[in-house]
Amino acid sequence: MQAVAEAGDRAAFAALYDHFAPRLKAYLMRLGTPEDVAEELAQESLITAWRRANSFDPVQASVATWLFTIARNKRIDRLRREKRPEFDPHDPALVPDAPPQPDAGLDVVRDETRLRAALGRLPAEQLHLLQLAFFSELSHRDIAEKEQLPLGTVKSRIRLALARLKLLLEDGDNPQ
Repeated sequence: MQAVAEAGDRAAFAALYDHFAPRLKAYLMRLGTPEDVAEELAQESLITAWRRANSFDPVQASVATWLFTIARNKRIDRLRREKRPEFDPHDPALVPDAPPQPDAGLDVVRDETRLRAALGRLPAEQLHLLQLAFFSELSHRDIAEKEQLPLGTVKSRIRLALARLKLLLEDGDNPQ
């Protein structure tokens, strides 16, 4: 690189090119660049290195690091310049969800009513800990500190509350 920078040595540049061109192309392809574009960017990178050879500083980076940085930056510039993809109105990500069925709201109301009834049948200490865990979003440790209870007790009460809640919701109309 020094010979290229100081004297514009074409033979030194040819050796540099022969060594780094395939490596730069492979690097760009590993980053997801198509082969033809990777080859073009590798050539552009080496042309830039030829033109800016006198700005290379071996104290700051090795030749390889400098060249790979140029190639990476060329790739980024190319991605920024490329036209954005065409808008596809049929793209599934852009198609709105189907409107909810008229009876879906009734199902939600019925489920909420069942859940409220089941929560009302839990022992008060279990219900209180569930509210702290789910509505106040406190961790088990935070609940234990706040309620001045052992951590194991908090975990057990929450686990028992969830198990009881599951049974109450599974039974539906069969109260326990």
